[in-house]
Amino acid sequence: MTFASFAHWAQATDIATALRESELMYPIVMTLHLASIALFGGMILMTDLRILGLAMRSESISDLVGQLRPWKWAGFVIMVTCGILLAASKAETYYDNPYFQLKMVLLALVGVHALVFRRSVYLNTESIDRAKTVPRVAKLAACLSLVLWVGILSAGRWIAYYERPRPTGSGGTASPIHLSQSR
Repeated sequence: MTFASFAHWAQATDIATALRESELMYPIVMTLHLASIALFGGMILMTDLRILGLAMRSESISDLVGQLRPWKWAGFVIMVTCGILLAASKAETYYDNPYFQLKMVLLALVGVHALVFRRSVYLNTESIDRAKTVPRVAKLAACLSLVLWVGILSAGRWIAYYERPRPTGSGGTASPIHLSQSR
């Protein structure tokens, strides 16, 4: 199955069609997606800034991570659910969008990041708190996390601005766009 045929199938599902054709549900799902990005992203930002020693230094990393974990999971579940619904509803538009593709690659890299640093950093916060200084591996994890999430947010925003190249005319060049001459 090609990406194009998968995109066509996904977009043709009943739920994707209903969402895309609804005047109310699409904006609601988009709003939930953006709000959950803000929630999840804010929790990630605070965690990373704390690990780097740039914020909330009076809180232990363990306490902060423990307090934010339920909020992160709630934001993550809503964000992913809404993202899948939004992507499916316009899959034929998104599948070949380079910014959508970049966002998907960066999301996959976030998954790799979580696997790589899970044991040494995110499940090891008590030993990080006991260390004289925050270990380099924890700081590296926090920096990479920030870079990946800024990249995801940027690529997600750029998706809306991508325009497919126009088909070329018989002369081999794209048709010019003519603006109205009225002033």
